[in-house]
Amino acid sequence: MVEIGKFNTLRVVKEVDFGIYLDGGEEYGEILMPARYVPENVEPDDELEVFIYNDSEDRVIATTEKPYAKVGDFKFLKVKAVNRTGAFFDWGLPKDLLVPFREQRAKMTEGRTYLVHVYLDTDTDRVVASAKIDKFLDNILPEYESGEEVDLLIAEKTDMGYKVIINNTHWGMIYDNEIFGPVETGDYVKGYIKKVRDDDKIDVALQKEGYEQVDSISQNILDKLKDAGGFLAVSDKSPAEMIYHLFGISKKNFKKAIGALYKKKIITIGNDGIRLS
Repeated sequence: MVEIGKFNTLRVVKEVDFGIYLDGGEEYGEILMPARYVPENVEPDDELEVFIYNDSEDRVIATTEKPYAKVGDFKFLKVKAVNRTGAFFDWGLPKDLLVPFREQRAKMTEGRTYLVHVYLDTDTDRVVASAKIDKFLDNILPEYESGEEVDLLIAEKTDMGYKVIINNTHWGMIYDNEIFGPVETGDYVKGYIKKVRDDDKIDVALQKEGYEQVDSISQNILDKLKDAGGFLAVSDKSPAEMIYHLFGISKKNFKKAIGALYKKKIITIGNDGIRLS
């Protein structure tokens, strides 16, 4: 089944002077891929991974170009133009992506970047986008477990931290006091579920908590100690920013790791730093 606005693997039906036709099944028949997108040495019955969308003439066509986002994605995109229909975004394809006025939270401005959700308008069978993010999230009850790894999109800065989109499905929050490195809106990062609250709001972290992470962190600390000749001027009294800069981890996890190494008598901990025993 062909999915508009997504990548599909389709069979080449025939070659023509202006491109090739792909098998779009009963619903779409033969789908044109214009010659400028056709890879070299393609023959009938070959299979190609292609992106399917409507071109400027509203034809369903295939391309080997990769858009910045596909149906179902949340993405920060830039407005190329605004007219009476809505705002048109650059999404990496010749035909720009429309955000109709009804799908704008506020009037959009040419040249600015906005977070949008890409979806298929079932009435027109066209790929469009919406800036009304809330209606596409939190529609499914969260069933995450504490410590579960998830994909995050850093979506919005708030007074408490950053709102994030979890697995393209739910809103979550990372608090400022648990961020130990540079974070910017638009970043895609791995994260971990901390807690699903009674009101179904979700707290997440950029690092896995608990002693299960100590082994890998301990090895990282030992490697850096060896590279530095057996001594590093950092301890459990050092600022969290310094620890993150050296090891890429939180101060909490650093303290757990050096505590474990100290108990095993692998390192000693002094006021001036840590040493290999």
